[in-house]
Amino acid sequence: LYKVGARNENSERTGFAHLFEHLMFGGSKNIENLDYHVQMASGSFNAFTNNDYTNYYMLMPVQNIETAFWIDSDRMDRLAFTEKSLEVQRKVVIEEYKQRYLNQPYGDLWLLMRPLAYKVHPYRWATIGKEISHIENATMDEVKDFFYSYYAPNNAILSVVGDMAKEEVFGLAEKWFGDIEKRQLKTTHIEKEPPQTEKRTLRVERSVPSDALFMAFHMDERLSRRYDLANMLSDILSNGKSSRLNQNLVKKRKLFSKIDAFITGSIDAGLFAVKGDLMPGVTMEQAEEAVWEELSHLKSEPIGEKELQKIKNRLEAMLVFEDMSLLNKAMQLAYFEMLGDAGMINKQAEVIQSINNTELLNEAAAIFNETNCSVVYYYAQKN
Repeated sequence: LYKVGARNENSERTGFAHLFEHLMFGGSKNIENLDYHVQMASGSFNAFTNNDYTNYYMLMPVQNIETAFWIDSDRMDRLAFTEKSLEVQRKVVIEEYKQRYLNQPYGDLWLLMRPLAYKVHPYRWATIGKEISHIENATMDEVKDFFYSYYAPNNAILSVVGDMAKEEVFGLAEKWFGDIEKRQLKTTHIEKEPPQTEKRTLRVERSVPSDALFMAFHMDERLSRRYDLANMLSDILSNGKSSRLNQNLVKKRKLFSKIDAFITGSIDAGLFAVKGDLMPGVTMEQAEEAVWEELSHLKSEPIGEKELQKIKNRLEAMLVFEDMSLLNKAMQLAYFEMLGDAGMINKQAEVIQSINNTELLNEAAAIFNETNCSVVYYYAQKN
């Protein structure tokens, strides 16, 4: 895990963290074809980027694990900067931008919502970037500068999960990464997003199957107790078929064909989002009013103990099932270490069970206000 994401980018050169996710698979000084060596070791690998960090992961038979150390150390220390690799990955990213965000129904929702909800924080652009031209015009010097500013052993976390003795893992880490010199990391000044004081709205028309309503509320940062409260509120609203939004707005009132509530999971203050696709004949005003009604219930009525315990049990069960996966466990360990303490992975169930009704009422009252809300009214074009 590298502690670099879209938040670290220049606002005039966005999309670089995501571009690097692709460039890191383009080969290094001693390994021209990474895919070949991973496949020969009976392994697989991939990566993902978000606004806060970039995660590279490999799955391999334990007897071939040194291949993974060799590959990751070589591309950390000696990434191949070639015009060919840059052009290939540039085209891949541009095509992804067009395919996933511009040519896919509702694909540009986050491209519209982020700059509506955020005015100063770098969360105001998505990891794919603000616009295609930023990647189209990226120079080799800019690419190298980004790499040497963030891709370094002193900005990375190595997480290994498997049937190995810790002495062997530490030995391999020292062997393959010990000689890589620390780098001078670029300090990113990130402005704190000021409180939102008015409802913000945006109306767009697109060639999509149905109208959609997209609402977002500012919430607290990841290391805050309030983050966990907001996360539970989102699950009360839309985790499972018996959740409130599904039962009341989809099944009973038939206002939406589907509707979800979720949080962005950002390290800094993120967003609590509600997104729903409207049923034919339902107006945007009816749909939004119905959502506000459900949110007002959370602000004024204590959640029943049975409903609350059911949500807590479901969340705890999800933690247990996720922990059964070696890959999920490795990712979670790296993530919590980035937050400051890998040991937090063992406290999540305790946090969930400790949440009470009074806290949830107070958090709902703090979040679900019109002055804290940004809304995208996404209309289907009429033929």
